[in-house]
Order: sequence, then C-alpha cells, then structure tokens
Amino acid sequence: MRALLLATTLITAPALVFAVGFDDDTPPTPTDTTKTCTDGLVWDAEIKSCVEPTDSSLNDTDRMNAVRELAYAGRIVDAERVLDAVTDQSADSVLTYRGFTARKAGRMDDAYVWYNRALEANPDNLLARSYLGQWHAETGNITLAKAQLSEIRQRGGRSTWSEMALRMAIQSGRGYSY
Repeated sequence: MRALLLATTLITAPALVFAVGFDDDTPPTPTDTTKTCTDGLVWDAEIKSCVEPTDSSLNDTDRMNAVRELAYAGRIVDAERVLDAVTDQSADSVLTYRGFTARKAGRMDDAYVWYNRALEANPDNLLARSYLGQWHAETGNITLAKAQLSEIRQRGGRSTWSEMALRMAIQSGRGYSY
C-alpha cells in the first residue's frame, strides 16, 4: 500500500506543485497581469493596459482569475489587493483565497478564520477544506487535518487535487508550495 501511495505521489507530484485552486488543477497561464502589471493592477485585454482592480471593465470572474494568477506567482500582496475589489466579499471562493493568502503571508490565525468562513458559506468547498487541512498539518494537528481529508472524500472529492494535496501535507507536515 505504501509503495502504491509513493508511486501515485511521484506520478502526480508535478501537477500538485502547480495546483492552486478553482475547478482547474493546472497552473494558470501567465497573462500580462503577471508579466506586465505591478502593484496589484490587472491587465485589461480590451484596452491593452493595466487597470485598477476596481475598474468597471472588469467583472468578478476577471478579478478572481487575476487573484489565482497572482497567488500562483507568489505575489500575495497584489492578490489581496485584487481580492479587495471583488464585488461579492462573502463568496466562498473569495473567503478561501483570503485564507490562502493569509496563510502564505504567515498570518496563520487569520487564515484559520477565513477558511472557516468559507466553509460556513459552502460546506462542500473542497479547496477550502484542503487548505484548512493543510493549515492543520502545518500547525501540527494531524488529527484535524485527517478529519478534513475524510470530509473531502465523503463529499465526493476522492482523487481530486484537494484530496491529494492534503494527503501529501499530512504525510510531510507541510502545505504545498509553488
């Protein structure tokens, strides 16, 4: 069993390193948001320029795609600036990414609060469960990390990035990093 788990981990590890969230477990394609824009600005393809994340030409999908891309690039402060511009601050995806950026910035207590808010908004948010489980693994509470892994599986998340990333975090005691 251990050999099978190791083989699975080695085969899937490249994808896990790049995964960040949403329904897609491939890395976001870099756009001019990360290649050209600075200080939390977002690329507007229509006008071919960097704009404020509050710009009316952007919608929340554009903003969340930029958040994902910036977070993947390790630009946590910029990702948080764009998160601030999302219209629906109570959306579980926003709450999940607030937890993620807080955790990556070392604000562990804040991360815990955000992940729990995301799960209050949507108990089936597998990404929030994985990130919360990784938080537990990073803070040394493997029992609670395993409880989140069980929840992910019970909610239909077997063989998903969320399950695999949390399983690896439980084994290593660390959340994934890009």
